[in-house]
Amino acid sequence: MLKKRTVLFLPAISAFITLLGHSHAKPPTRAFDAPGAPEFRRLDDQPGTNPPVTKDGNYLIGPTYVPAPEQQVKPGVPQGKIIQFTMDSRDGKMFNPGIARKVFGKVDPNNPKTLIVDTHEIDYKRQITVYVPQQHQVESEAPFMVCHDGTKGKPRMLLPHILDNLIDQKRIPPIVLIEIANGGGDAQGHERGREYDTMSGAYAEYIETEVLPLVEKNCRLRLTKDPDRRAVMGSSSGGSAALIMAWFRTDLYHRVLTTSGTFVNQQWPFDPNMPDGAWGFHKTLIPETPKKPIRLFMAVGDRDNYNPNVMRDGMHDWVEANHRMAKVLKAKGYHYQYLFCLNSGHGVRNAKAQFLPHAIEWVWQDYSPPPKR
Repeated sequence: MLKKRTVLFLPAISAFITLLGHSHAKPPTRAFDAPGAPEFRRLDDQPGTNPPVTKDGNYLIGPTYVPAPEQQVKPGVPQGKIIQFTMDSRDGKMFNPGIARKVFGKVDPNNPKTLIVDTHEIDYKRQITVYVPQQHQVESEAPFMVCHDGTKGKPRMLLPHILDNLIDQKRIPPIVLIEIANGGGDAQGHERGREYDTMSGAYAEYIETEVLPLVEKNCRLRLTKDPDRRAVMGSSSGGSAALIMAWFRTDLYHRVLTTSGTFVNQQWPFDPNMPDGAWGFHKTLIPETPKKPIRLFMAVGDRDNYNPNVMRDGMHDWVEANHRMAKVLKAKGYHYQYLFCLNSGHGVRNAKAQFLPHAIEWVWQDYSPPPKR
């Protein structure tokens, strides 16, 4: 394998390293009313309650959660079909070859704002899992939702079951779901990090030109080109990737769903035009850019990630990042809903079991079907 040495920009506050310890330390619990937090509408005394699906704003939920009934198969509800296929990186143009690392990297002794990361090239395969609702009309262009970090084996049926129920109840249109597995690894120096954390339209372009044509071919579908009839969702770096796709390719996506969104400084390699990585969304990009037609759902846990690696740059607190996102989105007049989940960690799994059907319904609010021809 070809090896190369890459230098990664890392704004760092080196004194934090001793103070905060290693990456495996348990994240602290952040109070909902701590200084700098947005003001929340409190639902924390109502177990199982989600915010109104027609409302924007900041909401406090938990600490007790009730799994949503939409996760279960219900008698009489039409069930969609699942189609899977695999893509080989060697057959593609973008993200070919992939990258990987053996170790995370180390702070450059000559520059405390950088990491030194040794990477090597790889070939990889990614699985695509497509859900097609039974209500889909073959002759029509299908609205759809892309989901990052898709399965790499047998299909996970959580989202298909939820969509079956939401579509049957006419709470969302009959959307196609496209779950796309990542290219492997995580964060700086790995393929997943390159795909998800890079602040550009490259991954959206990859999906548009290499993934979606295969979905249409293998599943015999016609996918809509209308960005208002497309959504993208993800968790952690998959969440930041979802917003990155819509931000840089608003011509392709308007609807975004994130959980524990990595709106922090994870971009690799360093780009002087985007020096703060996804932290730049709330620091400069959203405040200084005219409002875009993006509808954004966010959720984060009160024990979410806090400086999970050797980077001590003041830009690696997932709770602070999402709080800051809520405040700048409100200031710019965006349609957004933000859930701060008590008694929940990174990925907010216990809370997501309750609110995921609600979040999907909220993201698809104000959907207008295409005119009949």
